[in-house]
Amino acid sequence: MNKSVLFVIILASALTVGLYTRPKVVVRNEDKRLSASTPGGHTMQTPTQSGADSLNVAASRDGTDRSAIHEKPVSAEQQLQILTLETEFAKANSTRREAIGEKLIAIFRDATRYDSAAHYAEVLALAQPDERNLLRAGDEHFEAYTFAVDEKKVAILGQKTRQFYQQALAKNPNLLAAKANMAMTYVNTDTPMQGIMLLREVLKQEPTNELALFNLGLLSMRSNQYGRAIERFRQILVNNPTSRKAQFYLGVSLAEAGQKAEAKQVFVQVKKQEKDPQILAAVREYEERLK
Repeated sequence: MNKSVLFVIILASALTVGLYTRPKVVVRNEDKRLSASTPGGHTMQTPTQSGADSLNVAASRDGTDRSAIHEKPVSAEQQLQILTLETEFAKANSTRREAIGEKLIAIFRDATRYDSAAHYAEVLALAQPDERNLLRAGDEHFEAYTFAVDEKKVAILGQKTRQFYQQALAKNPNLLAAKANMAMTYVNTDTPMQGIMLLREVLKQEPTNELALFNLGLLSMRSNQYGRAIERFRQILVNNPTSRKAQFYLGVSLAEAGQKAEAKQVFVQVKKQEKDPQILAAVREYEERLK
């Protein structure tokens, strides 16, 4: 598969911020034994090397650092803001620390320094472990987790993500997005099926939950179970016909399943709605394959 398509499909996972968080980890099968992660990042191999099989392959596979794809330079102005805020944070009392910490989290997120944002979210959560702070700490660690490449770092961030989400869920079991995100961190542990079970729990509680359906769709694609993936993405589109991301992956799944005519129709719709040039480039690559 063309190098540009590998790059595009990696980036596609970040299209819908807030609804579809960036699940970069994948499992081999929803119902069978899951294989271990590769040394260079938290991805796993499958027998074929098709476009969809490349869905979550680490960018290092084609010479690109996946974390660097999303990282942008910190401006001189941002550096000064960070230095000033960190100095104030260190000296502030507990009341002022919350507000300063939130500013630091925001600026680190804007600078795509997700590890640093997670650090300050953790500090605030440990100081005041209410639902809001615990959930934010889980979210920020999950964000950092999804962009991590180093295997040890992935394991640590995954563990912390689960730690904060579990505490938040203990206070409010209805935090379904937290449960769906947490599920994806189990993939490279010794108990990967816990992730699948968590996603199924979410769907049992809310059968139309988009994040759970989407994650299960990705996992099905990764294990070459395109029929299942098609079902998941179709379910999303029944309730949310404007979901560009579900539509794109439905087209990819149809193409990989050999359903060329319908895949072409879906890609026509994707091109009408999608503005991202990289996603459109991926669509063009698939359309060439489908001729």
